[in-house]
Amino acid sequence: MPPVESEVLPGGKKAVVLLSGGLDSATVLAIARSQGRDCYTLSFDYGQRHRAELAASDRVSAALGAVEHKTVVIDLGSIGGSALTDRAIAVPEQETAGIPVTYVPARNTVFLSIALGWAEVLNATDIYIGVNAVDYSGYPDCRPQFIQAFETMANLATKAGVEGQGLKVHAPLMAMSKAEIVRTGIELGVDYGLTVSCYQATDEGFACGRCDSCRLRSQGFTEAGVADPTKYAK
Repeated sequence: MPPVESEVLPGGKKAVVLLSGGLDSATVLAIARSQGRDCYTLSFDYGQRHRAELAASDRVSAALGAVEHKTVVIDLGSIGGSALTDRAIAVPEQETAGIPVTYVPARNTVFLSIALGWAEVLNATDIYIGVNAVDYSGYPDCRPQFIQAFETMANLATKAGVEGQGLKVHAPLMAMSKAEIVRTGIELGVDYGLTVSCYQATDEGFACGRCDSCRLRSQGFTEAGVADPTKYAK
């Protein structure tokens, strides 16, 4: 298993953690907490069809001891362009070539920008995000080059960066398989039954079991040798 960042910082070190309510982001929150961060979790109501993840993010934040949890409303559905924000575009239920229609244009750029703003307000020097370049769906904003470029921009564009405090964007899952992510979360006490990963989950949080996110999640539990706690619609 690739090593997770092991640095433990002094108490009171604030971090903003992007939290979707899914498996990956819950694991990232647990990792940040294990590294001594005081975590401020940030979720987005962006017009996504799988709105059950918002309730999941509330549950995960409470269970993993976030200092504060905030949900910001952004209407990415107004520009569309993704099966997650435009109900006229079907969510694929089989593997597709290239960048899939579940990619939301500029989503991680927007999310990280707002996280950056909140980090400045909180005087936090760290942002955590659950992007992954191994078991992912081909999204361009989940690559290490993107995270590195955003961190560079963040330190050019902020008062904190100009005054020398600096800001670090952490992506601890970047090189981990889904099975490795599951094992890490279990070791850190994550209850994956609280999470929702499905792209077309019902309002009650029941997963379809067929979309790309469901397939990757199920495969992760199987390969990790861990019982899958996901609630499936069928």
